[in-house]
Amino acid sequence: MPQRNNSAAPKSASRMIVQRPPSGRIREFGDSQTASKIRFTATLLRPAVKDTADTAVAHAKAVSRLTTASLRHGDSESTRLGGTWTFLTLPKQASAKLPARGMVSVEGTLNGFPFQATLEPDGQGGHWLKVDRKLREAAGARAGDVVTLEIAPVAVEPEPTVPADLRKALAAAPSKAREAWSDITPLARRDWIQWITSGKRAETRVKRIETACDMLAKGKRRPCCFDRSGMYDKSLSCPVAEDSASTSRQKSSNARRSKR
Repeated sequence: MPQRNNSAAPKSASRMIVQRPPSGRIREFGDSQTASKIRFTATLLRPAVKDTADTAVAHAKAVSRLTTASLRHGDSESTRLGGTWTFLTLPKQASAKLPARGMVSVEGTLNGFPFQATLEPDGQGGHWLKVDRKLREAAGARAGDVVTLEIAPVAVEPEPTVPADLRKALAAAPSKAREAWSDITPLARRDWIQWITSGKRAETRVKRIETACDMLAKGKRRPCCFDRSGMYDKSLSCPVAEDSASTSRQKSSNARRSKR
C-alpha cells in the first residue's frame, strides 16, 4: 500500500500541488478528474473606484470569502480603493457548466498559466473571478485584454481562510463548537464563512458569528436556509467595472441636466 503524502501544500499556485486520491494514483495540479474542462475567453476588467462606503465594504466582504488557494498569488492589500486587481465575468455558457450557482473552487489555466481559485457568485446565477496583479502579470495580461481560460472544479476542496473575528469567537466558544468546526468539511466551513460575511451590516455579521458558534455547539453542521447564490436575497453581486461606472455616472449627470 502506498504511503500517504503528508507534506504541506505549497504556498504558490505556480508550484505543483501533488495529492493522492484513494486509488493511490498521484494527482498533479491541473489534473481535475471530477468534470470536463470548461474553455472560454473573457475580458479582464478593472473595478471602478467605489463611490460609497457601502460598496467598499461589500467588496471587502467578497475578498474575505476567497479561499486560501485563491490568495496564493498574494496582493490582498491591493484590493483597497483604486487597487491593482482586476476581475472577469464568466460567459453564461461557461458558468452554466459549473456544478453550483454559489461559490465554486476551480483549478486550471489563465493564458496557459496554472492557478487555483474560488469563483464568486454574481447574484444572477453566474460567476466572476478576481484576478490579482501577480496572476495577471504571470499570465502576461493587462486590464482590457481578452484572456483564455480552461478550468474545472477541484477534486479536493481547498481550506477556506477563516476571518479574524470568527476565529476569535471560535476560540472563546464552548469546546463542542470548536470540535464541530474541526470535524466538518472544508466546504461546510466555507458555507459558514460565506453566510457570516454576506451580511450587509456590521451588526448582522456580529449576530451571525454568535449564532454560528451556538449552532455548532449544538451539533449543527451547516447554516440553515442559506442562499449561496445570492439570487433570492440579493446579498451578492459582481464588482462594477470602471467603464460601466463611468457610463452610469454620465447618464445620471445627463438626466439631471435635462431636468433643469
